[in-house]
Amino acid sequence: LIMVHLSRLSEEMILWASEEFSFVTLNDSCSTGSSIMPQKKNPDVPELVRGKTGRVFGHLQGLLVMMKGLPLAYNKDLQEDKEALFDTVQTVRGCLEAMTILLAEGVTFRIPRLRQAVNEDYANATDVADYLATKGIPFREAYNLVGQVVKTSLGSGKLLRELTLEEWQAIHPTFEADIYDAITPQQVVSARNSYGGTGFDQVRQALQRAQQALGDSE
Repeated sequence: LIMVHLSRLSEEMILWASEEFSFVTLNDSCSTGSSIMPQKKNPDVPELVRGKTGRVFGHLQGLLVMMKGLPLAYNKDLQEDKEALFDTVQTVRGCLEAMTILLAEGVTFRIPRLRQAVNEDYANATDVADYLATKGIPFREAYNLVGQVVKTSLGSGKLLRELTLEEWQAIHPTFEADIYDAITPQQVVSARNSYGGTGFDQVRQALQRAQQALGDSE
C-alpha cells in the first residue's frame, strides 16, 4: 500500500514536471539530462520509484500464487517467501528515502504557473452550487442552475469570474456581488474545512498530526 501511494505521487510529479503542465521544476540533484535532447530533464527519481512499484507488486503476486494451493500448517513452499519479503522491505525503504529527498530538496513549485492554472478552469463550479445552497436554494435546483451558468460561460467564451453580475442574475436573481468572492481559488480551498478536508487549516492540522506521529514513533 505504501508503494501504491508513492507510485501515484511519482506519477503526479512526472506529469507536473512535463512541458504541458509546468507546475514544478526538478532540480539537478533528482534528475538527469536526456542523451539526445539537451533541453530535456528526465524525472529520474519518480520514474524509478514508479517502476519499483511493479517489482513490489510482483513479489506480492508471487506469494499469493504460492499460497493459493497450500493446505493448512507449514509447508516447505513457504521458504520462497524470504527472498520476496527481504527484497520488498529493502525496496520500500529505498523508495521512501528517495521520495523524501525529492520532496525536501529536489523539486521547486512554480507558484505563478499554479496560480494561472487554477484561475483558468471551471473547478469552482461546484462552489457556485454551494453558494446558492447557502442562500436557501435547494441543492438539486442549484445543481441545474450551475449547469446553466457554465453553459452561458462557455457560450460567451468567458470564465465564471468574467461573467457580469447581470449575466449571473439573468440566470437567477439570488446571485449577488459576493459570488465573485465565493469562487476565488483561495475561498474555494478554504471552504473545504471539515475534518480531513483540503482547506488550509485542515491541511496544517493534518501535517501537525503526521509530524507528531512520526515523533512518537522514533
